[in-house]
Amino acid sequence: MITAIVLIKTSVDRIPEIAERIASLESVTEVFSVTGTYDLIAMVRVKQHEDLAEVIPGRISKIPGVEATDTHVAFRTYSQHDIEAAFAIGLDS
Repeated sequence: MITAIVLIKTSVDRIPEIAERIASLESVTEVFSVTGTYDLIAMVRVKQHEDLAEVIPGRISKIPGVEATDTHVAFRTYSQHDIEAAFAIGLDS
């Protein structure tokens, strides 16, 4: 699974509407409204790198009100949740 973090600039007055449209796209697992340079952050998870082109410039960037995107592809995922789950295998709570 390939994970991309997509930083998105939008029309400020349309953030909730745009966030909902992005969240409804296949391969988008979460959308966060954030402070700072960008307005939204979307987590995109796909099976192949080629699929990123279909989702990000092919769909996200074409949503009216999306002004710019900046995409970062993750090399590895580090998660406290994953670590705890791995050590809990086979153990009773």
